[in-house]
Amino acid sequence: MQVVAALSLKGGVGKTTVALGLAGAAQQKGTRALVVDLDPQANSTVALDAGPTTATVADVLDHPERAVLRRAVAPSGWGPGLDVLVGAEETERHNHPDPAAKQLHRLARAVRRLDEPGPADDGTLGPYDLVIIDCPPSLGQLTRSALAATRSAVLVTDPTMFAVAGVQRAFDAVQAERRRDNPDLRTFGVLINRVRRRNAEHEFRIDELRELYGPLVYGEVLPDRTAVQQAQGARLPIQRWDTPGAREMSAMFASLLRRVLGDARPSGSRTAAGRP
Repeated sequence: MQVVAALSLKGGVGKTTVALGLAGAAQQKGTRALVVDLDPQANSTVALDAGPTTATVADVLDHPERAVLRRAVAPSGWGPGLDVLVGAEETERHNHPDPAAKQLHRLARAVRRLDEPGPADDGTLGPYDLVIIDCPPSLGQLTRSALAATRSAVLVTDPTMFAVAGVQRAFDAVQAERRRDNPDLRTFGVLINRVRRRNAEHEFRIDELRELYGPLVYGEVLPDRTAVQQAQGARLPIQRWDTPGAREMSAMFASLLRRVLGDARPSGSRTAAGRP
């Protein structure tokens, strides 16, 4: 089971769009996947049209037991093979700025239990090939819990000045968590989203990111396409939105999924232990 976190410490860069794009690509490929909606805004839960549950990820963080997981995981309205560990506004109560170690490991314990064999009548959990954690855009207990539960973090940004600064904060957060408690954790790559062609400011920021982070930056950038908002508004994966822009985005998410499942680094990239 691969676990990957979609991470940004600046809101509005399309982090949830990347999580949803990966989920749709996994479903299209026939890869059984679970989206963990750790953001209290719960946008992934809404876009994935999750079914009703009697618990949420907040309850799982209270009690990371398999019985609670069963109550908090719902099938996605997108169709078979894709489930959601549903988010809720109440998850914010777990977002302490300085959490204890025991609090930080509750999500990791819950993720491990996804692979544990359940009772014979337990048909609601896994096994999953891929778990995608949609993190909140802040560095508190929730994001640090995600970093404790995964080995790979995709840093999502857009090509603007403040978002570029957010990449540095996210990279530093991965490094800090790696030193503290999760030596296997690494930055899988920096993914630039919402790029407008022939925009001088965007081109300048893309060059800046590549200068700062070198081959950690994916060669492919995600263009700014209205199809993304249209598909999300219709609660459909971008893979089923039939426009040229949607097909372009779908191909890019399929490429990203292949890298995630194959655990392939961007060509020539350095390890997460190295400072860009």
